[in-house]
Amino acid sequence: MHVYTAPVVVPLAGDPIREGAVGVDGGRIAYVGPADGAPEADETTAFTGVMTPGLVNAHTHLCYTAFADMYGNEKEFFEWIQEFARRNPETADEAWKASVQEGIDESLRNGVTAVADIVTPAAGFAPLLASDLAGVAYWEACFIDDAAWEVRRSAWREVVTDTRAVNNSDVAVGISPHTLYTLGTNVAKGLAELARTLDIRLHPHLAETMHEDMFVRRGSGPFAFMNRRAGLDLELADGGAGHSPAAQMDKVGWLGPDSHVAHGVHLDKTDRELLRAKGTAVAVCARSNARLEAGEPPVAALRAEGNTVAVGTDSRASAPDLDVAAEWPVLRRLALAQGDGGEGLNEWLVRAATEGGAKALGRDDIGVLKEGARADLAVFDVDTDGDPYAALVTGAAGNCTATVLKGRLTER
Repeated sequence: MHVYTAPVVVPLAGDPIREGAVGVDGGRIAYVGPADGAPEADETTAFTGVMTPGLVNAHTHLCYTAFADMYGNEKEFFEWIQEFARRNPETADEAWKASVQEGIDESLRNGVTAVADIVTPAAGFAPLLASDLAGVAYWEACFIDDAAWEVRRSAWREVVTDTRAVNNSDVAVGISPHTLYTLGTNVAKGLAELARTLDIRLHPHLAETMHEDMFVRRGSGPFAFMNRRAGLDLELADGGAGHSPAAQMDKVGWLGPDSHVAHGVHLDKTDRELLRAKGTAVAVCARSNARLEAGEPPVAALRAEGNTVAVGTDSRASAPDLDVAAEWPVLRRLALAQGDGGEGLNEWLVRAATEGGAKALGRDDIGVLKEGARADLAVFDVDTDGDPYAALVTGAAGNCTATVLKGRLTER
C-alpha cells in the first residue's frame, strides 16, 4: 500500500476532501478519504496543492508532436491541413515513434494519464501500447474513396486486427474515420460496420469548419476543390447530402454510444439533440479551433442542453501544448460570452476533462478517484483555501507538479 496525501483531494466521485488521501495497491485505488483515516501504508508521499484524477485528453494526435512548427505558420485550416500531405510521406517510422513518445512524455508532465489518440502512421502504435497510459489508439482512415478502398481494405484492416492481437496494454485499439470530406460514402459505412463487428470504438472529426459544412450540404467549397486536385472521387461532391454533417454521420453509422466526435464547432440545436439521442460525446478543442480560425465550439449550449462533453487539445501542430488544463480558462471564457450564467461552471469544466473524457472513451475506471479505479493522479500547485474547482480552472495550466500513473509517481 502506498498512500498519497494532499491538502485538497478532488475525487469527482464525491465532494472535495480537505487533508485528503488516496491509497493505492497493485495499481488500483484502495482508499479515498481523509488522511487521518487512511490505512497503514508501506510508503507515504505528501503533496502540496490540489490532487485530482489524472486528466483525459479526449482528442489528440501524438504522432504530430514533432510538427509543432505548424502551430506558428499562421495558415488557416484549409491551407494548414494540406501541409500533412507533403510532410507525412517524408517522415520515417523511427521519427514517428519519437514524436509519439515526445507527446506521451509531455502529456504526463501535464497530468494527462489517458488519451484518445489518432494514429496516422502504423508505427505510432508501438510507443502508445508500450506506455502505461490508458485510453484508445484510433487507427485513422483518411483520403480514401470507394475505388481506393477496394484495393486498400484488406491491408488497412490487418493493421487493426494484428495490433489488437498483440496488444496487452490498457490502451485499446479503435477506428478513426477522419471526416466526411476525406472518405467515400461506402468506405464510411464499411468502417462503421467493421468497428461494430470487432466491438471497438469510433472517433471521427465532426463540424470543425464551415468548409466541411459547405462540402457535406452542397458538395462545394474548398474541400471539393482539394479532393478534385487529389483525384479523390467522393459521392458528396456531386451536389452534397442536403443536410448537416452530423445528420450525414448518423446516416453512415458513425454516431452511437461507442463513438465520440472531435470539435463539434458548427453544431446547431438539432445536431446537438441528435448527438444526445445517440449517446455520442463531443470532445471540444477550443485553442486549436481558435488557432485554425475554425470558429468557437458552442460550450454554453452543450452544457445547458446536457450533452456529454470531453476536453481535447488536438495536436501540437494546432495547439501550443498538450496541457488539457490550459483548455479550461478558454472554455470558461467562451461559455460566459455565450450566455452561461457561470453557476457550477468551474466544476463542470473539471468534470469534462476527467469524467467526461472517461465517458467518451467508454471507461468508468479512469477520470475519477474511487475504490477499484486505476490509480492515476495529478497534482496542481494552485490555491487550497477556496473553491478547488475555481482554483483548478484559473490556475492549473502549466502548474502540474506531480503525476501518478497506475500508482507510480512518474519522473519529471
